[in-house]
Amino acid sequence: MFKHVPNILTIIRFLLIPIIILFAIQNNYIATIIILTISGITDILDGYIARKFNFISDFGKLMDPLADKATQVALLGTLTIKGIIPLWIIVIVIIKEFLMISGASFLYRKELVVSSKWYGKLATVLFYVAIVCSLFLEYWNGPLIGHPEYSLPKLPEFDTYIYYFAVLTTIFSLIMYIKAFYLQGYLKQDIKKNN
Repeated sequence: MFKHVPNILTIIRFLLIPIIILFAIQNNYIATIIILTISGITDILDGYIARKFNFISDFGKLMDPLADKATQVALLGTLTIKGIIPLWIIVIVIIKEFLMISGASFLYRKELVVSSKWYGKLATVLFYVAIVCSLFLEYWNGPLIGHPEYSLPKLPEFDTYIYYFAVLTTIFSLIMYIKAFYLQGYLKQDIKKNN
C-alpha cells in the first residue's frame, strides 16, 4: 500500500485544482495561496517518497508533471479571464504544453518515458512564484488598500517580471525537450523497432 503513496499524492493534486480555481474566482486570494501551497507540498512529498523508497513508476513520471501543468494552466487561465495577467502568457504556455503532451503521448505508445528535467521544473516553479505574487498583489492592492483601518502603500506589479522570466524558461524547456526528442534517439529507436 505504501508504494502507492506518491501516486495518491499526485491524484490529490488533481482533486485540489477545482478548489483552487473556486477560491480564485471568488477573490479569496489568501485561501487560494494556502490551497496552492498544500498542492505544492504534496508535489514535493510525492517526489521525495518516490525517490527515497524507489517507488518511481511510469504513472508517476507521466502524471506528476501533468498535475503540475494542469494546476498551472488552470490558474493562469483563471487569472487571464479575471484580467490579472495578459492573454499572451497563457497562449505561450498552452502551445508549449500541447507540444509537450503530444510528444509524451507518442513516446508512451512506443513504451518510452521521458522524465522531467531541471529546466522544466524551474519553469514550473517560476510560474508558481509568479502566480502567488499575482494573488498576493491582488489581495494587497485590493481589500487591504481599500480597507478604512489600513494605510498601506500600493505595491508595484513586480509579478510581471517573474512571468517574463518564467516564459523564457518555458521556451528554453521546450527547445531542450525537442532536442532530446529528436537528437537523443527516440525516433531512431522507433524506426529500428519497426524494421
